[in-house]
Amino acid sequence: MDTHFVAIVIALVMGVIARTYMMKIDYRQYPTYPQAYLSHFTLGVIAAGLGAVAIPAFSEKEYVAITFLAIAAQHFRDVRGMERQSLDNIEPTELVPKGTAYIEDIAKTFEARNYMAIITAVFTSATVYIGEYFDLPILVSSILAIIVGSIIIVMLNRMLKPGSIEEIAEVKSAEISFEGPILTIAGVGVMNIGLKESQKVFMENGVAVEIIPKDPNAVAILSNIGQRQAIQHNAAIQLGIRKDVDEPDFTPIARRNPDNGNIVMAIVTRQPDVNCLIEAVKKTPVLESSKREPLDSEVGKKLSS
Repeated sequence: MDTHFVAIVIALVMGVIARTYMMKIDYRQYPTYPQAYLSHFTLGVIAAGLGAVAIPAFSEKEYVAITFLAIAAQHFRDVRGMERQSLDNIEPTELVPKGTAYIEDIAKTFEARNYMAIITAVFTSATVYIGEYFDLPILVSSILAIIVGSIIIVMLNRMLKPGSIEEIAEVKSAEISFEGPILTIAGVGVMNIGLKESQKVFMENGVAVEIIPKDPNAVAILSNIGQRQAIQHNAAIQLGIRKDVDEPDFTPIARRNPDNGNIVMAIVTRQPDVNCLIEAVKKTPVLESSKREPLDSEVGKKLSS
């Protein structure tokens, strides 16, 4: 059987599996279904096809193939822009917006997943040719290629998986109280709620959490406004929110305690369950744009010593 054909077919299949493995529809609503789901699957097939033919093309000294890979990279950057624009367009329809940082993180994720399909396909097809170089039977080379492709999928999946809040901070329940019109959580003033009716709603149906960073790096991450907006959005989407348009009193707001870097947040739900709120906050991804490690800098090392 022709080595080129075997390498391309196996690499294409593994590349498509790699992209499909990363596609899931959940509370975050990306990709939306069914149109965007089909769109991303199709792009995954194209990406896998480009990766599958790269090694066969090089083996035949068709070096122009690198041009197609460069064009593909540019196209996938355009996909990132398309996703960003799409999410920006529907952002005004959210009762609790995702925020620009969360949107950018989602867009970059879609771009990276197409590269994942290309890389998987390239390594898979390369394994077939390595097997041929060592005079292995084509069946053995094919099995090895599938194994290598599977390993690459698992490795890239772990590499692309974002961290979560529970890895950098402790999340615990907090008490809601009012100091006059000021909504207070764990001693931190959050916002001014003057209406007595709104205060009553908070006391009856409000739940609150305090997010305690585990180290100074976590303090820096949680101080990022985009990261806090992502926490607010995830909590509102998963727990539901007692709020409609033009009701700012019930918009969840995450405030920072300037003394220790802790974050406090309250949310009003129809079925208040603080344990569910804690779980939702813990599972919120740590955004790439908010990641920073000041302790690794020269100044940070001096301050921590």
